[in-house]
Amino acid sequence: MVRTKVLQNIFMVTILILLACVSHAKSPKQSLKGFRLDLSHIDSKGKFSKIELLHRMIHRSHHRMHRFARKTQNQSPNASKHGTETDVTVGSGEFVMDIAIGTPSMTFPAIIDTGSDLIWTQCKPCIWCFPQPTPIFNPSASSSYRRLPCTAKLCKSLPFYNCTKNNTSCQYMYGYGDGSYTIGNLSSETFTLGSKKAHKVAFGCGNQNSDGFDKSSGLVGLGRSKLSLVSQLKFKEFSYCFASLDETKQSPMFFGDLAYLNVSTATGPAQSTPLLKNKVSSFYYLSLLGITVGKTKLNVPSTVFALQSNGSGGTIIDSGTAISYLEMTGYKAVRSAFISQMKLPVANSSDAGFDLCFKAPSHVSSFVVPKFIFHFEGADLDLPKSNYFLHEIENDLLCLTIMGSSGISIIGSMQQQNFKIIYDLKKNKLTFIPVQCDKL
Repeated sequence: MVRTKVLQNIFMVTILILLACVSHAKSPKQSLKGFRLDLSHIDSKGKFSKIELLHRMIHRSHHRMHRFARKTQNQSPNASKHGTETDVTVGSGEFVMDIAIGTPSMTFPAIIDTGSDLIWTQCKPCIWCFPQPTPIFNPSASSSYRRLPCTAKLCKSLPFYNCTKNNTSCQYMYGYGDGSYTIGNLSSETFTLGSKKAHKVAFGCGNQNSDGFDKSSGLVGLGRSKLSLVSQLKFKEFSYCFASLDETKQSPMFFGDLAYLNVSTATGPAQSTPLLKNKVSSFYYLSLLGITVGKTKLNVPSTVFALQSNGSGGTIIDSGTAISYLEMTGYKAVRSAFISQMKLPVANSSDAGFDLCFKAPSHVSSFVVPKFIFHFEGADLDLPKSNYFLHEIENDLLCLTIMGSSGISIIGSMQQQNFKIIYDLKKNKLTFIPVQCDKL
């Protein structure tokens, strides 16, 4: 009798241990408190000359600016979700991160994009795929790949989707303002980000993908919607620090707890300004109040840069636009101020691709240019010379890397270089800290 009870107790303990193990195996706990990834410039491995790099950068920026303007002009918060101009997202960009997808994992280069939300990569079988630098992801070779049904919450977050018979698959079409697109199935996978694994991340497995995403396999959306990487991983903070664009050094990006990592090499104080929300887009808006050139604060009303009640206008900060654009009224004031203060002859800038260039002085590196300061709500972004003037060596020009736009203003990545830019989505604020980014 005693022996029977002992055996029963051993049996029960064994069962409880097995159940605990099974339960743990079925419900893995993700502990993604934070991680770091290194970014490469999209043209860093292209073996382009400096003038070719410059022209490619300007070409991408112009296209992206026009896409932003198209998306934000004449918008209504009550616009239809299917097939309208409000479904056009921005796409493309300047920096690439390596992400690993699947089990076993395969590494792919993906463009980071604060101007869109969907994470996607090209997938086999390809109906149409653009050339990419790595093999195309094969979902049938991954044990963790799953197609998401049409009933999935994130399926309904897509701007356009179609349901297959019995709702077993959520088919998406994600279009961009220049006519490029990706079409495929919304799916879930295990993503490896640095040394961290994230399970059941929703992403687009694209079988039909147009050109326009050079040097990558797809995009990682970092916008505000539920589809973006930061939203899915429930991070409330992320940051990046773009190294000088004429260097091949990598630029660090931080997520979660590491976003506010102490910057021992900071060359100035941290400043913060509110992040504004637009009810018709997931871009990151700032309150730009004014601009100073040299010692003169320009006579430009803050309404020129303000976000309008219908969702149009405003000033955004963007990872994927290389140069900055100011709404035309503001830009004309900036242009006139530099022409009057530079004391250099204005040169023909058509070959360089910029709007305003000067004949370069004999000692460019030591030549003192007028200051340029963005006045945001609660913060002043005082740019170093290299963040707004570029020496175009081939034509010996000194060119302003800020241009005019219609309907929207954009703070580009060149103006952000060597600042740690921290997006705090919990406190709705943006912090910038001057620092040597390649030292982080």
